[in-house]
Amino acid sequence: MAKLNVLLVLLILFTSSLCCPEDKKKALLQFKASVINATASSKSLRFTFETWNFSSDCCNWDRVNCSSPFGARTVIALDLGSLVNVQFWDSKVLSSTILTPLFHIRSLMHLELSSNWLQGELPGDGFANLSKLVYLDISFNSIHGILSGEVGSLSSLRVLGLYGNSLVGNIPKEIGNMTKLQELSLGYNNFFGEIPSSISYLKELKMLSLINNSLSMQIPSHIGNLSNLKDLTLSFNQLTGRIPSSIQKLTELESLNLENNLLTGEIPSVLFNIKGLKDIALNWNDLTWNKNAKIVPKCMLVGLSMNSCGISGEIPNWISTQKTLEFLELGENQLEGIFPQWLAEMKLTIIILSGNNLTGFLPPLLFNSPSLSMLLLYQNNFYGEIPDNIGNASQLGFLMLGRNNFSGKVPESISNNYKLMLLDLSNNKLSGQTLPDFRSNELLEIIDLSSNEFSGEIPTNLSPATRILVLGKNKFFGSLSRNLIMLSNLEYLDIHDNKIAGELPDYLSQLSNLEILNLRNNSLQGSVPSSISNLRSLRILDLSSNYLVGEIPTMFGNLVGMIEKLNKSSSFLSFSIGANTPAGTSVSIRFNDLVVN
Repeated sequence: MAKLNVLLVLLILFTSSLCCPEDKKKALLQFKASVINATASSKSLRFTFETWNFSSDCCNWDRVNCSSPFGARTVIALDLGSLVNVQFWDSKVLSSTILTPLFHIRSLMHLELSSNWLQGELPGDGFANLSKLVYLDISFNSIHGILSGEVGSLSSLRVLGLYGNSLVGNIPKEIGNMTKLQELSLGYNNFFGEIPSSISYLKELKMLSLINNSLSMQIPSHIGNLSNLKDLTLSFNQLTGRIPSSIQKLTELESLNLENNLLTGEIPSVLFNIKGLKDIALNWNDLTWNKNAKIVPKCMLVGLSMNSCGISGEIPNWISTQKTLEFLELGENQLEGIFPQWLAEMKLTIIILSGNNLTGFLPPLLFNSPSLSMLLLYQNNFYGEIPDNIGNASQLGFLMLGRNNFSGKVPESISNNYKLMLLDLSNNKLSGQTLPDFRSNELLEIIDLSSNEFSGEIPTNLSPATRILVLGKNKFFGSLSRNLIMLSNLEYLDIHDNKIAGELPDYLSQLSNLEILNLRNNSLQGSVPSSISNLRSLRILDLSSNYLVGEIPTMFGNLVGMIEKLNKSSSFLSFSIGANTPAGTSVSIRFNDLVVN
C-alpha cells in the first residue's frame, strides 16, 4: 500500500510538471487583457485569443509553444506578430507598455512581436530580463526613442529584428556584446552617427541590414572581420569615404548593397573576386569606374546595379560572362556604342540603361526573351523602328523608350504584351494615324506618347485600366470622341499642343476620377460647359490658347479639388513617366479669351 501511495504522488507530480506553470499563465492572461482593453473600441484586433482562458493549459494555446527540457514544462516561444489588422489600425491601439507582463516569462527563447503598430519606447530593462532569448523580432511597429545599451545583455540572441520603427540616436556600442548574433536588422529607423566598431565582434553574423537610416562617416574597415557575412545592406544612408578594401575578406558574401550614400573613390575591382557574390548594388553614390581595369569575375552574379557610377565607353564586355544574370542596371552613366547582341541573347528579366549615350538599332532578338519584364532605355540615342516582334516579350510589364530617335509606326504586336503596365514612347519621331488596339491589355495604366508625330483622331481603343494618358505635342486632329468616357479610371489626360477642334463636350464630366485635364493650345471653340464642375477630383485644368468664348461658369466654385493642396502622394504621381511627370506641379487654372464673371 505504501508503494502505491508513493507511485500516486509521483504520478501527480509528473502530471502537474507537464502543465503550463501558473505564473506563466497569469502573465499571458495579463497580456491578453491589456490587448483586449486597448482594442475594445476598434476593429483592429485580428487574433481572437479564444483559446487563452483560465481553465486550459496555456501550452495548448494558439501562438504559445512550450518545452520540457528537464521534466518541468515551461513557455519558451510566443508568436505574437500581426495581432493588429492594419486595415483598421487606430493610432492609439497598442502601447509598448502592454509588453510588461511578458517580461516575467524568463524562460522565453523566441518572441515574435512584428507588425503590431506598437507605440512608445522600447523598455530595455524589461527585455534585459529575458536573458534566454535567441530570437526577438519587433519589426514594423512604431517604437521610438533610443535603443538602450541594455540590449547588449541579451547575449544569447541569434536574431534581432527592429526593422521599420522610429528609433533614433546612435547604434549602441553594447550591441557588440551579442556575439552569437547571426541576423541584425535595424533598417528603416532614424539612427545616426557612425557604425560602431564593436560590430566587428559579431563573428557569427550572416546578415547585417542598416538600410534607410541617417548613418554617416566611413564604412569601418573592420567590417572585413565579419567572415561569415552573407548579406550586407547599408543603402540609403549618408556614409562617406571609399568602399573599404577589407570587404574582399568577406569570402561568404552573397549580397552587397551600398546604394544611395555619399561614397567616393574608385569601385574596387576586387569585389568581383568574391566567388559567392550574387548581387551588387552601388547606385547613386559619387563613385567612379576604371574602364581600363581588367575584370575577370570569379563570381556569378544574379543582379548588377551600378547606376550613376561614372562608367564610360561601351557596355563592359565582361558582363557577358555572367550567365546567371537576371537584373542589369547601368543607367545614368556615360555609356556609348550600340546595344550589344550578346546582351540581347542573355534573356535578362530587367534591363535599365536609361540616361546614357547608346545608339543604333534595338536587336529584335531582345524581345524573344521569355523573361524580360522591364526594359528602360529612355534618354539615349537609339534610332530606327521598334522591332515588329516586340509582342513576343510576353512578360514585359514596363517599357520606357522615351527620349530617343525611334521612327516609324508603333508595331501592332505590342498589344500582345498583356502584362504591360507602363508604356513610355515619348519624345521620339514615331508616326501613324492609328495605334495598336490596347483594349485587351487589362493592366496597362500609363501611356505616354507625347512629343511624336502621331496624327489622326484621338485614340480610344485603349486599356480600360488607363489612368494616365499623355498625348501632347503631336498632330492629332478632329473632335474629342465620346468613347473617351469608356476610360472610367482616367486620372490624367494631357492632349496639349495638337489640332483638336470642335466644342468642349459635356460628357467629359463623366470622367469622375479625373485630376488633371490639359487641352492647352488646340482649336477648341464655343463655351466651357458648366458640367465640368462635376469633376470634384479635378486639381489642374488648362484650356489656354484655344478659341473658347463666354463666361467661366459660376459652378466652377464647386471644384473643391482645386482648393486643396496638391497631394504629391496622389496615385498618379507615384509613377515616373519621364519629363511629363506632374510631380510638384502647382495647382492652377488658365483661360484665354474668357470673361471672368
